[in-house]
Amino acid sequence: MAEARPAEGSWKVQVPASSANLGPGFDALGLALSVYLTCRFRRAPGLKLSARGRDAGEIALDESNLIWQTALRVARDCGEPLPLAEIEIDNAIPLGKGLGSSAAALTAGVVIADKLLCLNWKPLRILNEAAHIEGHPDNVAACVLGSVVASAIDSGGAARAIRVDLPERFQVAVVVPDFMLATRESRKALPESYSKPDVVFNIQRSALLIAALASGNVSAFPTALEDRLHQPYRAKLVPGLDEILRLRAPGLLGCTLSGAGPSVLVFHEKGHDQVCELVRQIFTLHGHRSEVLTARIDTRGYSIEEDQQPWM
Repeated sequence: MAEARPAEGSWKVQVPASSANLGPGFDALGLALSVYLTCRFRRAPGLKLSARGRDAGEIALDESNLIWQTALRVARDCGEPLPLAEIEIDNAIPLGKGLGSSAAALTAGVVIADKLLCLNWKPLRILNEAAHIEGHPDNVAACVLGSVVASAIDSGGAARAIRVDLPERFQVAVVVPDFMLATRESRKALPESYSKPDVVFNIQRSALLIAALASGNVSAFPTALEDRLHQPYRAKLVPGLDEILRLRAPGLLGCTLSGAGPSVLVFHEKGHDQVCELVRQIFTLHGHRSEVLTARIDTRGYSIEEDQQPWM
């Protein structure tokens, strides 16, 4: 492999938040949301990290930072030394709330390494590297490709992903409660194996959901969002989730846990965003405040561009 020439200049990468699973599509389906992690970066004599925005106080500003650790991992995998950098982090994605904050950081780290090392990777190569580091492709596929994405890891270990553009009549919002839920804890709540009827149940609904989202057909909802593989087991960790999943109202297509939770993804018809208040009311009844993120579907995925802003 030819020695990479370190990049000069200043860059800005923007990565969307994501919601995984979408009910039945456990570790396979995800969508991108118009809430972003933005990083300005350039080569520097030493590593310098700064953070602002949502939950900025929870973001590590040393070598343990997930964005930087991911960039280092990419450089090691390529057998190249990673130039030190200055990185300004501007975050709008809630941390620990099931909105893909770690997947956004991973994707940003891969893109930063790609640019600093002049690897010139295409988006699918970015996706493959991010999925390899993450261990599953659902969130990072949405981060890279945008929109609604079905993804899998093939028998050779490569990520495969196909995006579906959501019809305009479908809209989503996210209700974010006032408590965090570690993905590790949420994963521990799941069983080691499942019954054949439960697996068939989810396969049917995953297929139905993709067909409904691709065609714009609302008649399949809320059946298409039903799940037996993860939400029933995680309900004990998210007060009110059982009631939220059973919500029915005009214009409401259905609710699902966003990723590992505790946020709730609300599918609704255009013009019916008021149904999110029903979810908030249930959280309130269980002693928790919540907010509604009225994010649209991000249709672009990550972006990278030269940064013309002056550095302080």
